[in-house]
Amino acid sequence: MLIGLTSRNAAGKDELARYLVESKGFVYFSLSDLLRAELARRGLELTRENLTMVGNELRLERGPGVLGELALRALAAVPDAVVVSLRNPSEIEALRKRPDFLLVGVDAPVEVRWQRVKSRARPDDARTYEQFLRQEQAELSGDPHQQQLEACFRMADRVVLNDGSLEELHRKIEELLG
Repeated sequence: MLIGLTSRNAAGKDELARYLVESKGFVYFSLSDLLRAELARRGLELTRENLTMVGNELRLERGPGVLGELALRALAAVPDAVVVSLRNPSEIEALRKRPDFLLVGVDAPVEVRWQRVKSRARPDDARTYEQFLRQEQAELSGDPHQQQLEACFRMADRVVLNDGSLEELHRKIEELLG
């Protein structure tokens, strides 16, 4: 099974993926890791803005589904995998070429997500609530060569609301797989 995860920042897609890897033996694949590698190759600082910029450039140069196509090729021989950071509908369409693909939207209220961002303190995370909201707005473009999180979320086959404890999230994942 190939599970794709889409969500807004800090909704819990990485936690859901971690559970699939540790409890179910799934292979983890992040589209953002492709972008991080490209940033390193170009000698650019790891910031959310640079990740967005490079992703949008790659989509413009090589087509809006380029990251999904790269993931599909990398995971061709992997029976069970989870792909995170799907941010463009064309990436999802590329992954839907695999018949066992399931797109899961992970959601949480904005206040919960902001608290998670503050507590995890990643180097590319927003430092203020206003910056957090601006970054989120930048991911909602209607341009087919940019991030379109709302459109991706509407494509979800299933939705998991992650507004509680880790144990609740794990239970929801088990229900999803059941």
